[in-house]
Amino acid sequence: MGKKVIVELPGMVKIPDEEIEKRIKVELAIRLYEKGTLSLGQARRLAGLSKWEFIELLAKEGAGIPYDEEELENDLGVLEGLS
Repeated sequence: MGKKVIVELPGMVKIPDEEIEKRIKVELAIRLYEKGTLSLGQARRLAGLSKWEFIELLAKEGAGIPYDEEELENDLGVLEGLS
């Protein structure tokens, strides 16, 4: 089970109460992913999103999505298998 954190937001933050937890988790997931603290999978689980929803969110936020040579080779292998 995860840790609970209690956050008190200033009155100037206009987020409906029922959205606060979700919005904080999403923002935290994005920032921790950008810093390299969480992997893509960990961050998307924290945000409560599918892989593709999280990637789309990162694109909207202007966050980079790392794609290394190993991932490229894996993707090429999958494509070759489909041919």
